[in-house]
Amino acid sequence: MKSTPLSPLSSEAVSVHPKTVAIVVAHPDDETLWVGGTLLAHPEWDSFVVCLCRKSDAERSAKFYHAMKDLASYGIMGDLDDGPHQHPLKESELESTILKLLPPRHYDLVLTHDLSGEYTRHLRHEEVSKAVIRLWQSGKIDASELWTFAYEDGLKAYYPRAIEKAPFCQLLADDIWNKKYQIITKTYGFATDSWEAQTTPRSEAFWQFGNHTQAKDWLAHFDKNPKK
Repeated sequence: MKSTPLSPLSSEAVSVHPKTVAIVVAHPDDETLWVGGTLLAHPEWDSFVVCLCRKSDAERSAKFYHAMKDLASYGIMGDLDDGPHQHPLKESELESTILKLLPPRHYDLVLTHDLSGEYTRHLRHEEVSKAVIRLWQSGKIDASELWTFAYEDGLKAYYPRAIEKAPFCQLLADDIWNKKYQIITKTYGFATDSWEAQTTPRSEAFWQFGNHTQAKDWLAHFDKNPKK
Protein backbone atom coordinates (compact mmCIF):
# COMPACT_ATOMS: atom_id res chain seq x y z
CA MET A 1 0.00 0.00 0.00
CA LYS A 2 3.03 2.28 0.04
CA SER A 3 3.32 5.00 -2.57
CA THR A 4 6.19 7.38 -3.20
CA PRO A 5 7.71 8.04 0.24
CA LEU A 6 7.12 11.78 0.10
CA SER A 7 6.71 13.64 3.38
CA PRO A 8 4.07 16.40 3.20
CA LEU A 9 5.81 18.20 6.05
CA SER A 10 9.32 18.35 4.63
CA SER A 11 10.51 21.63 3.16
CA GLU A 12 12.22 19.78 0.30
CA ALA A 13 8.88 18.39 -0.88
CA VAL A 14 6.98 21.66 -1.11
CA SER A 15 7.75 22.35 -4.78
CA VAL A 16 6.61 18.91 -5.98
CA HIS A 17 3.98 17.93 -3.42
CA PRO A 18 0.27 18.07 -4.26
CA LYS A 19 -1.24 21.53 -4.16
CA THR A 20 -4.89 20.70 -4.79
CA VAL A 21 -6.04 18.79 -1.72
CA ALA A 22 -9.46 17.55 -0.61
CA ILE A 23 -10.25 16.36 2.90
CA VAL A 24 -13.49 14.41 3.42
CA VAL A 25 -14.56 13.88 7.04
CA ALA A 26 -17.65 12.98 8.99
CA HIS A 27 -17.71 15.67 11.68
CA PRO A 28 -16.56 19.21 12.39
CA ASP A 29 -13.25 18.82 14.28
CA ASP A 30 -12.21 15.61 12.46
CA GLU A 31 -10.26 17.69 9.96
CA THR A 32 -8.29 19.30 12.81
CA LEU A 33 -7.74 16.21 14.95
CA TRP A 34 -6.48 13.89 12.21
CA VAL A 35 -4.89 16.11 9.56
CA GLY A 36 -4.85 19.63 11.05
CA GLY A 37 -1.10 19.71 11.62
CA THR A 38 -0.41 18.81 8.00
CA LEU A 39 -2.75 21.57 6.79
CA LEU A 40 -1.20 24.12 9.15
CA ALA A 41 2.25 23.20 7.88
CA HIS A 42 1.11 23.83 4.29
CA PRO A 43 -0.94 27.04 4.07
CA GLU A 44 0.09 27.27 0.40
CA TRP A 45 -2.04 24.23 -0.44
CA ASP A 46 -5.36 24.82 -2.16
CA SER A 47 -7.26 22.69 0.36
CA PHE A 48 -10.98 22.05 0.59
CA VAL A 49 -12.72 20.29 3.47
CA VAL A 50 -16.01 18.41 3.10
CA CYS A 51 -17.69 17.78 6.45
CA LEU A 52 -20.69 15.49 6.02
CA CYS A 53 -22.59 16.03 9.27
CA ARG A 54 -23.87 18.77 11.60
CA LYS A 55 -24.73 21.55 9.13
CA SER A 56 -27.96 22.24 11.01
CA ASP A 57 -26.10 22.44 14.33
CA ALA A 58 -25.69 26.22 14.38
CA GLU A 59 -22.99 26.24 17.03
CA ARG A 60 -20.84 23.46 15.56
CA SER A 61 -21.21 24.73 12.00
CA ALA A 62 -20.14 28.25 12.95
CA LYS A 63 -17.08 26.83 14.70
CA PHE A 64 -16.26 24.70 11.66
CA TYR A 65 -16.08 27.74 9.38
CA HIS A 66 -13.91 29.58 11.90
CA ALA A 67 -11.62 26.53 11.93
CA MET A 68 -11.39 26.73 8.14
CA LYS A 69 -9.93 30.22 8.48
CA ASP A 70 -7.46 28.99 11.09
CA LEU A 71 -6.40 26.17 8.75
CA ALA A 72 -6.17 28.44 5.68
CA SER A 73 -8.70 26.17 3.98
CA TYR A 74 -12.12 26.37 2.40
CA GLY A 75 -14.93 24.07 3.42
CA ILE A 76 -18.55 23.05 3.20
CA MET A 77 -20.90 21.06 5.42
CA GLY A 78 -23.58 18.47 4.85
CA ASP A 79 -26.34 17.32 7.17
CA LEU A 80 -26.31 13.53 7.12
CA ASP A 81 -27.80 11.78 10.13
CA ASP A 82 -25.48 11.81 13.13
CA GLY A 83 -27.90 10.85 15.87
CA PRO A 84 -26.90 8.93 18.98
CA HIS A 85 -28.09 5.58 17.60
CA GLN A 86 -25.80 5.74 14.53
CA HIS A 87 -27.94 3.71 12.17
CA PRO A 88 -26.01 2.78 9.01
CA LEU A 89 -26.40 5.23 6.16
CA LYS A 90 -27.48 4.12 2.71
CA GLU A 91 -24.40 3.78 0.55
CA SER A 92 -26.06 5.65 -2.32
CA GLU A 93 -27.05 8.55 -0.08
CA LEU A 94 -23.57 8.89 1.36
CA GLU A 95 -21.82 8.77 -2.00
CA SER A 96 -24.23 11.21 -3.66
CA THR A 97 -23.79 13.65 -0.75
CA ILE A 98 -20.01 13.54 -1.07
CA LEU A 99 -20.20 14.20 -4.81
CA LYS A 100 -22.68 17.03 -4.30
CA LEU A 101 -20.46 18.79 -1.77
CA LEU A 102 -17.01 18.14 -3.26
CA PRO A 103 -16.17 20.53 -6.12
CA PRO A 104 -15.73 18.53 -9.35
CA ARG A 105 -12.07 18.98 -10.26
CA HIS A 106 -8.82 17.06 -10.29
CA TYR A 107 -7.16 16.74 -6.89
CA ASP A 108 -3.52 15.89 -6.41
CA LEU A 109 -4.39 14.36 -3.05
CA VAL A 110 -7.52 13.29 -1.18
CA LEU A 111 -7.43 12.54 2.55
CA THR A 112 -10.16 10.84 4.55
CA HIS A 113 -10.93 8.47 7.42
CA ASP A 114 -9.57 4.95 7.42
CA LEU A 115 -11.74 1.86 7.04
CA SER A 116 -10.97 0.93 10.63
CA GLY A 117 -11.73 4.43 11.89
CA GLU A 118 -9.42 6.33 14.20
CA TYR A 119 -10.64 4.77 17.42
CA THR A 120 -12.93 2.02 18.71
CA ARG A 121 -15.23 2.71 17.05
CA HIS A 122 -17.23 5.22 15.00
CA LEU A 123 -19.51 3.94 12.27
CA ARG A 124 -19.65 7.25 10.40
CA HIS A 125 -15.85 7.39 10.07
CA GLU A 126 -15.78 3.88 8.65
CA GLU A 127 -18.67 4.54 6.25
CA VAL A 128 -17.09 7.73 4.94
CA SER A 129 -13.79 5.96 4.30
CA LYS A 130 -15.44 3.19 2.34
CA ALA A 131 -17.50 5.65 0.29
CA VAL A 132 -14.50 7.81 -0.63
CA ILE A 133 -12.43 4.78 -1.63
CA ARG A 134 -15.20 3.47 -3.86
CA LEU A 135 -15.77 6.87 -5.46
CA TRP A 136 -12.05 7.15 -6.18
CA GLN A 137 -11.90 3.64 -7.63
CA SER A 138 -14.81 4.38 -9.94
CA GLY A 139 -13.27 7.63 -11.13
CA LYS A 140 -16.08 9.73 -9.72
CA ILE A 141 -13.48 11.42 -7.52
CA ASP A 142 -10.56 12.41 -9.72
CA ALA A 143 -7.36 12.33 -7.67
CA SER A 144 -3.75 11.27 -8.14
CA GLU A 145 -3.43 9.84 -4.63
CA LEU A 146 -5.65 8.84 -1.73
CA TRP A 147 -4.42 8.84 1.88
CA THR A 148 -6.41 7.61 4.86
CA PHE A 149 -5.78 8.59 8.48
CA ALA A 150 -3.71 6.04 10.40
CA TYR A 151 -4.56 6.01 14.12
CA GLU A 152 -5.56 3.43 16.73
CA ASP A 153 -6.54 3.36 20.39
CA GLY A 154 -5.64 -0.17 21.47
CA LEU A 155 -9.34 -1.07 21.65
CA LYS A 156 -10.00 1.91 23.95
CA ALA A 157 -6.90 1.26 26.06
CA TYR A 158 -5.59 4.79 25.43
CA TYR A 159 -6.34 7.94 23.46
CA PRO A 160 -5.95 7.59 19.68
CA ARG A 161 -2.35 7.73 18.56
CA ALA A 162 -0.61 7.75 15.20
CA ILE A 163 0.38 4.33 13.87
CA GLU A 164 4.15 4.43 13.62
CA LYS A 165 4.33 1.63 11.04
CA ALA A 166 2.15 3.58 8.57
CA PRO A 167 3.93 4.69 5.38
CA PHE A 168 3.91 8.25 6.69
CA CYS A 169 4.13 9.15 10.36
CA GLN A 170 5.67 12.34 11.66
CA LEU A 171 5.84 14.22 14.94
CA LEU A 172 4.45 17.74 14.58
CA ALA A 173 6.65 20.71 15.36
CA ASP A 174 5.73 22.33 18.67
CA ASP A 175 4.36 25.50 17.07
CA ILE A 176 2.21 23.51 14.65
CA TRP A 177 0.83 21.27 17.37
CA ASN A 178 0.09 24.29 19.59
CA LYS A 179 -1.91 25.90 16.78
CA LYS A 180 -3.77 22.64 16.23
CA TYR A 181 -4.52 22.35 19.95
CA GLN A 182 -5.77 25.95 20.03
CA ILE A 183 -8.24 25.20 17.25
CA ILE A 184 -9.63 22.29 19.29
CA THR A 185 -9.78 24.16 22.60
CA LYS A 186 -10.39 27.75 21.52
CA THR A 187 -12.06 27.68 18.11
CA TYR A 188 -14.13 24.56 18.77
CA GLY A 189 -14.30 25.31 22.49
CA PHE A 190 -13.54 21.86 23.90
CA ALA A 191 -12.42 21.93 27.55
CA THR A 192 -8.83 20.97 28.26
CA ASP A 193 -10.01 17.83 30.07
CA SER A 194 -12.32 16.78 27.21
CA TRP A 195 -11.76 13.67 25.10
CA GLU A 196 -11.06 15.88 22.07
CA ALA A 197 -8.41 18.01 23.78
CA GLN A 198 -6.67 15.06 25.38
CA THR A 199 -6.78 13.12 22.13
CA THR A 200 -5.30 15.85 19.89
CA PRO A 201 -2.44 13.84 18.34
CA ARG A 202 1.11 15.20 18.44
CA SER A 203 1.98 12.99 15.47
CA GLU A 204 -0.01 12.54 12.27
CA ALA A 205 0.06 9.37 10.19
CA PHE A 206 -1.46 8.20 6.93
CA TRP A 207 -1.89 5.06 4.85
CA GLN A 208 -0.96 6.02 1.30
CA PHE A 209 -2.53 4.71 -1.93
CA GLY A 210 -0.94 5.72 -5.20
CA ASN A 211 -3.27 3.68 -7.40
CA HIS A 212 -6.72 2.15 -7.37
CA THR A 213 -5.49 -1.43 -7.03
CA GLN A 214 -3.86 -0.69 -3.68
CA ALA A 215 -7.07 0.85 -2.36
CA LYS A 216 -9.16 -2.00 -3.79
CA ASP A 217 -7.00 -4.53 -1.94
CA TRP A 218 -7.31 -2.52 1.30
CA LEU A 219 -11.09 -2.41 0.92
CA ALA A 220 -11.29 -6.12 0.10
CA HIS A 221 -9.31 -6.92 3.24
CA PHE A 222 -11.80 -5.09 5.44
CA ASP A 223 -14.79 -6.50 3.62
CA LYS A 224 -13.48 -9.99 4.42
CA ASN A 225 -12.61 -9.07 7.99
CA PRO A 226 -15.43 -6.75 9.15
CA LYS A 227 -15.22 -5.14 12.56
CA LYS A 228 -17.64 -6.37 15.16
